[in-house]
This record gives sequence, C-alpha cells and structure tokens, in this order.
Amino acid sequence: MPLQNRVTPFGEIVAHPARGLFTGNRGILHDATTRTLHPRRRWTNKAWICCLCDFREIRRDVMGFNGPNGREGWTELFFLDEATALAAGHRPCFYCRRADALRFQAAWAAGNGEDAPKAVHIDAVLHAERLDGRAKRLHDLSVPAESLPDGAMITDGGDPFLLAGGKARRWSFDGYGPPVRPPRSGLSLLTPPSTVAALGAGYRPVLHPSARDD
Repeated sequence: MPLQNRVTPFGEIVAHPARGLFTGNRGILHDATTRTLHPRRRWTNKAWICCLCDFREIRRDVMGFNGPNGREGWTELFFLDEATALAAGHRPCFYCRRADALRFQAAWAAGNGEDAPKAVHIDAVLHAERLDGRAKRLHDLSVPAESLPDGAMITDGGDPFLLAGGKARRWSFDGYGPPVRPPRSGLSLLTPPSTVAALGAGYRPVLHPSARDD
C-alpha cells in the first residue's frame, strides 16, 4: 500500500503509487512506527523545500526513523515535478540544489523588486501566500492565463493545469495531458504570486517529460 506522502499542486498530501521527479519536506509530519501522517500536522516550519531524490548516495528509510538518536526525521514528500512543488508552495533547497536555489533567489529578487532576499524571508512570504488558515490559498487571476510564465499553475475550480508555451496541460500524478487552450473563466492561481514573479524573471523549473511537445 502506498504511503501518504505524494503532494498535489493544491499542497495536499495523499497516498498514491506514483513517485515523481523530486522529494522535499515541511518538517516532521509522521509517526515512524506506523508510517502514517499525524492527523492534522501538515507542516512544522515555514521552510517548505523541494529536494533531489538522489544526493550523495544518501539512502533514507521513507517515513521511518531517520532523525537524530533514532527518532523521526523529516517526512519525505514527493512531487511529480518542480512546477508541482512550486504550486504547492515549496522552493528549491539550498543544500542539495544550491545552484538552482541561487538561481531562484536571483529571479525572486528581480521579479519582486528585492535585493538578495534570504531564505528565511522567502519562506515567510511564501507561507503567507500558500495558506488561507490551514487550507490552500487561491489567488485571483487578473491577467489572461496565456500571459503567465511557463511553469505557473492554475485551477478552474476543479483540476490543476500547468501553463507552458501559452497552452494549458491538465495535471495528474502520472503526468500531464495534451496541450489545450487555457480555460477562460473561473480561474485561480495556484502558484504563489511571488514565485510566479520569479518565473517571469527567468527561473525555469524542471518539468515532467509529459509536458514536452512531441
């Protein structure tokens, strides 16, 4: 049975057999004895990060006893791709993805009119933009979806869509659907606005191969 550690663009953590291209975390969310999430705990800090699945040949016992003194360590979460992680409110890890994190930091500064923001500042801004209480914060879309930068994600009130090349692709755990014209009404922005600004300033997230045009 799959563990409850797959993340949707809405930031929900669910059980699904697909693994995805990236891992990441929001702190310690699980009980290592049962390998289940705590009933209401979905983050324990503001640093929601997106990490490499393979780094320095480190092997972890997923949702196990990976912390100091044989206790729970951070809970491994998995994302279809980086666009999914960004939509959920995560950002690149400065440890295992330092080059990407520095590019994201520079694009964030350019897109949001800031001067070399520290990670703690980015995390605080994202925490306000990704949550409405404990639920996902949806943002009004004041521009045509086609004008959003590649890698941004929207929803029509039901499904999430990736935007790339002016087209929309329906998201699923297994990949993206074929490119279609973006929905015209009832749209909300899933990706936090500050991250969209970073995308607009040139940050290019890693997309699942299904997002490529044949």
